[in-house]
Amino acid sequence: MRQNRPIFRAPIFTHEGGAARHISPIQQLRRSVLSCLLWEREFYESGVTIAERIMTTAAQVEPALVAALAIEARTQFHLRHVPLLLLCVLQRTAPKLVAATVAQAIQRADEPAELFAVYRNFPGNGRNIPRQMRIGVAKALTKFDAYQLGKYNRDGAFSLRDVFRIARPKPFNDDQRALWNQVVKGTLASPDTWEVALSAGADKGETFSRLLREGNLGYFALLRNLRNMDKAGVDHDLIRDAIMMRQNGADRILPFRFIAAARAAPVFELELDSAMVAGLGNLPQLDGTTAILVDVSGSMSSKLSAKSDLTRMDAAAALASIFPGRVRLFSFSNYVHEVPPRKGMAGVDAILRSQAHGGTMLGYAVQAVNNEIAHDRMIVITDEQAHDSVPANVRRSYMINVASAKNGVGYGAWTHIDGFSENVIRFIAEAEASASLGEDRPMDPRG
Repeated sequence: MRQNRPIFRAPIFTHEGGAARHISPIQQLRRSVLSCLLWEREFYESGVTIAERIMTTAAQVEPALVAALAIEARTQFHLRHVPLLLLCVLQRTAPKLVAATVAQAIQRADEPAELFAVYRNFPGNGRNIPRQMRIGVAKALTKFDAYQLGKYNRDGAFSLRDVFRIARPKPFNDDQRALWNQVVKGTLASPDTWEVALSAGADKGETFSRLLREGNLGYFALLRNLRNMDKAGVDHDLIRDAIMMRQNGADRILPFRFIAAARAAPVFELELDSAMVAGLGNLPQLDGTTAILVDVSGSMSSKLSAKSDLTRMDAAAALASIFPGRVRLFSFSNYVHEVPPRKGMAGVDAILRSQAHGGTMLGYAVQAVNNEIAHDRMIVITDEQAHDSVPANVRRSYMINVASAKNGVGYGAWTHIDGFSENVIRFIAEAEASASLGEDRPMDPRG
């Protein structure tokens, strides 16, 4: 019997019935990971289903690629929990890669304890933390100073004291040895953070005012506490100056965080808008005209997390509103609607209010814009759950996926990118720069 026969692949479909593409395990892993807030339900799938698919798929992917993805997800896409799940898979598939990968992927002093907890709860694992994971955590602990260790010295399944006891890191010098002894003995002084001050009974307004004047409030904490500061009577000029200065971690803030802050404290929207747009100065410029299509279908209205009021649609609109260069902007659902290409909050509002949130006529939208609008590149920001067929012959076309659904349409001739970080813009610029130099387009690990 002849064995050299074409491999038959049964057709696969999106959740909305459109024809989807068969993809490789690494492509599947990227689409499941880079827009994933671990354990959080999405519109079509539960957080448990997504996490199980990540574990299964990661075990099928070359371990070096899994290690690289864990680092990328944490350092470039600013995701905190899903990289830890990848590290636990790597512990099974390639233990020799674990120590170095853990040391790079851990970026915050509370993450070692979280990693141990994720590992302990990983199916089939015992109570003992593996040696390579302990070595990696020991290396990561050398990154953190007294402030960082004190800030995240919390109770939990694993305390910071437990982490030091298990990992047994070796200090670089006597000062570090003395600091770590304080952690182990429970004598480490509490840092000067807003949480510590308020839990000790300090006045809320005075606490925030002092930290702002001293420049000691992290940018994420600033955005999350704008409403609290407003209600506590903190001077608005002091708050506005802090927003505009963009210090203490502003470069790690995902675009949609500004939307959340503005909705919580509308009085500061002008400054938040300016700070959000200011980030454009750090992005590469794109030549020519970019046609951007933003999915505003019903499935994009799912919340990013159970504790958040923000949606996938918010994340997509925020990303579209900071694209540099000359833009023609469209929303699509059952119809295609051109939107004024405003930057920042105005652009987000224009997208979200442009039409009703119905079906996902992605193929129709692509065809309509491609046929009627002159452009140099097309970018679609979507969860890819199309009702209809999507053209595969669109010139310089990019599909940015902002959800973790199993099947998608933006492969083949499309350059597929996963995630809602502004780094997707940098990837597009780098890919086109390589092409303009006559180089082969760099292999896209995003698929």
